[in-house]
Amino acid sequence: MRAVVCKQWGPPESLVIEEVPDLSADAGQVVIDVKAASVNFPDVLIIQNQYQFKPQLPFTPGSEVAGVVREVGEGVSDVAPGDRVLATTGWGGFAEQAKTGAGGAIRIPDAMTYEDAASLLMTYGTSHYALKDRADLQPGETLLVLGAAGGVGLSAVEIGKVLGARVIAAASSDEKLAICKEKGADELINYTREDLKTRTKELTDGHGAGVVYDPVGGDYAEAALRSTAWEGRFLVIGFTAGIPKVPLNLVLLKGCQVVGVFWGSFTGREPEKNRQNIQELLDWYEAGRIKPHVSGRYSLERAADALNDMAARKVTGKVVIVP
Repeated sequence: MRAVVCKQWGPPESLVIEEVPDLSADAGQVVIDVKAASVNFPDVLIIQNQYQFKPQLPFTPGSEVAGVVREVGEGVSDVAPGDRVLATTGWGGFAEQAKTGAGGAIRIPDAMTYEDAASLLMTYGTSHYALKDRADLQPGETLLVLGAAGGVGLSAVEIGKVLGARVIAAASSDEKLAICKEKGADELINYTREDLKTRTKELTDGHGAGVVYDPVGGDYAEAALRSTAWEGRFLVIGFTAGIPKVPLNLVLLKGCQVVGVFWGSFTGREPEKNRQNIQELLDWYEAGRIKPHVSGRYSLERAADALNDMAARKVTGKVVIVP
């Protein structure tokens, strides 16, 4: 089979395409013929040895796939050869075949495309866990989403609306904000030309947002924390703009909570709860309440282009690699 291979830590250009042996399923494992693999920001970090998980070289990046079960190992009963599934792999997804543990492969509805399925778990899973489990977002509350046109951002906009929130989407261009509006955002902030704190206060009659969803960090984090309402919840999702330093006196003055959201750790610590969450997402998908925005498709040979576009924040929604 063909696979994208990282042989040395470095930028996307250092990746190579190679013929490697077909995979086989050991006990408790599932091998999948990959039909689509989504690109996520951690994929950019992991090939440069900048992520918390550090696979041994050489390895194939790609943490999220959808396809058809090719083979199952001893003891696997949840899925069978021929089943259409989505799966998390940690790494190994940018290839014609991928392997995961039995619990990592989940059947998908007949009407779900492979591209949509490959784009669901990490982004919508993160936002579902963040907004429902960590923030306890309630109908009628105001949700401010930073980086709202990215993969996790758009999923937060959609899930926020499903949960009954008033959603303020903040992004870096009018073109990106137009996509947020299509996904249901009630209000829009272009934070390259509008002050995030001031505009949020204007849109909330001076109160601030009850829940702030921040996958961006960097220089935007403090402004977003200042935009949080009294006793609000500030969700720390990620740091595409860098890890920020914020004055903790703001937390005291606002009586707010700063809540860490580590979906990957949650899935390992509470696998049954995670599967329930994923099933709810699949139900919402079947009901037409959520749908990943897939804005780009790349071949294996163009995996470096996909990763560079992700790193440069040119991506809206999700992009996928189609072997």
